[in-house]
Amino acid sequence: MTLDTLIDILYIGAGNITFGNDNVLWNHSLRVERLLGPRLNVVAIIDPNYERYKQVLGQKLASSAAAAYKTTKYFPSLQSPGALDYLTSTNIDLFILGTPPLYRGTTYPNRDLELEILKHFGNKPTIFLEKPVAVTRPDQPLEVAHSLNDARLTIGVGYMMRYLKVVQKAKSIISKNNLTVSCIIARYANAYQRVRKVDWWTKSQQGGPIIEQATHFCDLVRYLGGEVIMESVKSQALEHWEPAGKLSHQCIDESAIPANDRIPRATTAMWKFESGAVGTLIHVVALHGIRFSNEITIYADGYQLRLRELYTTPTLYVRSPESDTEEKVYTYPGDDPFFNEMETFISVAAKRANKPLPDRCNSTEADEPPPAEEILTSYEDACKTFAMTWKIRDESEIKADYERSF
Repeated sequence: MTLDTLIDILYIGAGNITFGNDNVLWNHSLRVERLLGPRLNVVAIIDPNYERYKQVLGQKLASSAAAAYKTTKYFPSLQSPGALDYLTSTNIDLFILGTPPLYRGTTYPNRDLELEILKHFGNKPTIFLEKPVAVTRPDQPLEVAHSLNDARLTIGVGYMMRYLKVVQKAKSIISKNNLTVSCIIARYANAYQRVRKVDWWTKSQQGGPIIEQATHFCDLVRYLGGEVIMESVKSQALEHWEPAGKLSHQCIDESAIPANDRIPRATTAMWKFESGAVGTLIHVVALHGIRFSNEITIYADGYQLRLRELYTTPTLYVRSPESDTEEKVYTYPGDDPFFNEMETFISVAAKRANKPLPDRCNSTEADEPPPAEEILTSYEDACKTFAMTWKIRDESEIKADYERSF
């Protein structure tokens, strides 16, 4: 394999989203290895936790992808001695940013990762950024977005559910039938029993479950229903201190988290879209085990489209004017939104670097949506989803503070 055919990747962040663990479905590195095979070259892994890096590298060197990691360098940060000298002398095709959102999405020092990359690497590399874009207030990532747009940086955000074939099928049904969505109802129930990451339970670290997790469904309702009128958003939450908010099977000691920094147990929200349509969201932290439960139902004149179990067995049920007793069912066995998403990013990065991949496989079934040719969520678009999640959180906290004052 010659150097000009290798796809050079830099990982910033060695956490679960990038390299996985024993109880999550996500692991970007496995998808990247499957997609690129011998064309993969991991230039470096950047993470302040050296022990985590050693664990990850040991696993990779003992795997079938070992060749991709034989020359991988380690740096605690971009600012580490020698890091920028080495990395800027290497033609990195794709940056995969899996750092906690606390360290990006702002113009503040040490919390401005995207701007640091732009400063030192220009707009040559393609960048994949995990959601949410930040945990700060929405005005900061919007300011970052303006700088990235002005520099014409190719950057997208990891809203992987847009890449699901059932979501693309629902999108095509709405488009082909010239439908106007009238109502969307979204439900997302989290399985919390094995969530051992204390940061997830701490609002100041990862924003809380609406900003960090339900953001996927906020993004999908925008993608399928159009823009939301922010002033119309109303919400309320079940807080940890209320009788119905007690949890019995947490694997972390929540008492170590300040009371005002603990996450709510359930949040409901409602809003209007700019089209006049209405929407609702329910997010719940309640289930045991590791499987989530989720569903989005879309209504339009004559149609009901139900997207179910988007993490495990994504399925689309469609009731149309053809029948009021039977639904058409669309499912694509083995469909993996993380794989589909990474396939698109790698394809875009390879094309921009003049290292094109072989033609991507076409759909084998007439009703199977093809792979996305372009990144489906821009940084600026992700900022709109981020603003929506903050609005939901703000509205619920106003009500919670009022109720607790009595």
